[in-house]
Amino acid sequence: MLLLNYNSLLISMPGGTEWILIILAVLILFGGRKIPEFMRGLGRGIREFNDAKSNVKKEIEEGMSEKDNSAAKAKQEA
Repeated sequence: MLLLNYNSLLISMPGGTEWILIILAVLILFGGRKIPEFMRGLGRGIREFNDAKSNVKKEIEEGMSEKDNSAAKAKQEA
């Protein structure tokens, strides 16, 4: 059985120096012009995900209210 504790999570997280190296590597690989395009695409993806999530939640709530309404009508007719 694999157990993770809080200390092992702290060790695996990059620190300040590592983040700087990661950012520099991204800048070197992609250049300054590609990063804003990437971020716009990432923002659009997050926005679409949130829209889909709210649509699914709304449909579930509507389905539950329809079920409640049909159950109430069945009780009234009986």
